[in-house]
Amino acid sequence: MQQEISRRTRSALPRDLNQLHLALLRKWFWARKPDAGFLLEGFPATLLQALVFDEWLEARGETLTGCFAPHPLLAEPVATHYRTQGLLQGAFSAAA
Repeated sequence: MQQEISRRTRSALPRDLNQLHLALLRKWFWARKPDAGFLLEGFPATLLQALVFDEWLEARGETLTGCFAPHPLLAEPVATHYRTQGLLQGAFSAAA
């Protein structure tokens, strides 16, 4: 029983962290001035976060000017998402 609880707790953790990360950034995003530029490091870290962030930007009539990927730590689905939009820049922007 303890192993089952431990396994379920570990499997739920990334989703919970993903929701927490989105909640914190959502609060910041909607509180900032619309014309204020920004630089985010480590976000979006998942494709879900990238898609949600795209929705936020669209809702405010804003667009990204680029996504910088200095190393391969950017998740491949996220890199592909921004590469497809022509926004990915950096050392690994040409990786397929």
